[in-house]
Amino acid sequence: MTAATAPQQTAKASSAVLITLASAQFLMTLDSSVMNVSIATVAKDVGTTVTGIQTAITMYTLVMASLMITGGKIGQIWGRKRAFAIGCVIYGCGSLLTALSQNLAMLLIGWSLLEGIGAALIMPAVVALVASNFSRPERPRAYGLVASAGAIAVAAGPLIGGLFTTYASWRWVFVGEVLVVVIILALARRMDDTPADKGARLDIVGTVLSALGLALVVFGVLRSGTWGLISPKPGAPEILGLSPVIWLILIGGCVLAGFLAWERRRLDRGQGVLIDPAMLDNKLLRGGLVSFFFQYLLQAGLFFAVPLFLSVALGLSAIATGVQLLPLSITLLLAAAGVPKLFPNASPRLVVRIGFLSLFASLVILIALLDLGAGPEITTWPMLLAGLGVGALASQLGAITVSAVPDEQSGEVGGLQNTVTNLGASIGTALAGAVLISALTASFFTGIQGNPAIPEEVSSNAQVKLASGIPFISDADLRTALQDAGVPAATADAIVAENEQARLAGLRASLAVLALFALLAFVFATGIPTRQPGSAPPTGSDARAVNS
Repeated sequence: MTAATAPQQTAKASSAVLITLASAQFLMTLDSSVMNVSIATVAKDVGTTVTGIQTAITMYTLVMASLMITGGKIGQIWGRKRAFAIGCVIYGCGSLLTALSQNLAMLLIGWSLLEGIGAALIMPAVVALVASNFSRPERPRAYGLVASAGAIAVAAGPLIGGLFTTYASWRWVFVGEVLVVVIILALARRMDDTPADKGARLDIVGTVLSALGLALVVFGVLRSGTWGLISPKPGAPEILGLSPVIWLILIGGCVLAGFLAWERRRLDRGQGVLIDPAMLDNKLLRGGLVSFFFQYLLQAGLFFAVPLFLSVALGLSAIATGVQLLPLSITLLLAAAGVPKLFPNASPRLVVRIGFLSLFASLVILIALLDLGAGPEITTWPMLLAGLGVGALASQLGAITVSAVPDEQSGEVGGLQNTVTNLGASIGTALAGAVLISALTASFFTGIQGNPAIPEEVSSNAQVKLASGIPFISDADLRTALQDAGVPAATADAIVAENEQARLAGLRASLAVLALFALLAFVFATGIPTRQPGSAPPTGSDARAVNS
């Protein structure tokens, strides 16, 4: 081998590793969004209800989020590459079972349980394998492309799900996942591994405490839209006059505090732990995790609100909705790959803050353009800006969190990072949905009360029957419901017009809250370093600037 061909082969190997890890990240994230447009079809095919399918989606998120920390530790015990491969096999088996599902039980075992367990092994390993396969200067680009693959999966999920459901069957999505898993396993042989820690042992008590605490918190957040956050919604269960959600979150928080106390106790005794609680005292790691939380909160909230506008308010098909989200994917990839390449020495804090400002600008522009008669074209520029923002964040945050600790702790960081991102995504979706329905309901009731074309009796009945919240439904579905209820045509027209206004009010309120969180994220980005990981350490006044 000549000196000239060696770097070329090294570059090819690095590209293959990057494609492998990005494909795994894409696959893990795809399941959270690909079936959202096909819920009714899947429910009919497996003989269950829409609620049953939503439960399967929720349980996938729950299993994955609750086991992330444990998955990171298992990677340390087995070796990252082995954990990655075993996770892929479990995930592939889950996908195959999902494709063959004939009832809800099979779907829950395949999709929710097996795929969730597989993802909990794979995603922390991905973070660690990037660290073991790329040098510190190369990591921002590598982490950026891997993270962007996950974000693109969220955007492309509705398009992929819509295409398969419309022209073939939703089952082929999961057959395709099995094929991708086989390809990933074949390519994974090229990856460098970090050796297993021979002395590491799994902390069973810590595993139970962390999984239980995270499961309670995430389940509470996921149910907040249905049960209410603090005050129970009409017809929802209650405990001591409060919604079960607040109790789930409080108890989960206490269990997690107990988990950290247990870990400290084991450390004091010289025993192995799932995570070292002292890691959370690391300012750079904490800053990266906080920014990750805000990124996924904003990302999930945006991907909740915009498809609702396109598919429900405008009545676009799942395929057309997915096409409208593609501009985000394009600029996301450009930013994630381009920022590290064109600005390798840029301040990570500056890039992260520009990312959050870009997300803020996209939300503000979208709020300004939302109006009666607005078409799908109004989302193009906001989606381009949002893609730049998410891409800028993706290009920095992964390298920041992993580079904040020694490489041997990269698996633990992967577990923490993916736990935080799942929590952020869950809260973002729940928050966007709760604000949207609350504002929609308030606006609708105010509108029908002040509309002379709507009799007072109809207005009063609506407030009684819809006290728990107005559903976000299309004009066509609302007209059908009103006709079935025998509402006169003139009154129905007035109600549909008020609902159209209320839908926009709900969307604006939801996006406005997300914009406020984007500004909060900008403020909290002070924990991000001003120097790229892997660059020469600063001295004198420069060192003080990094630590400020």
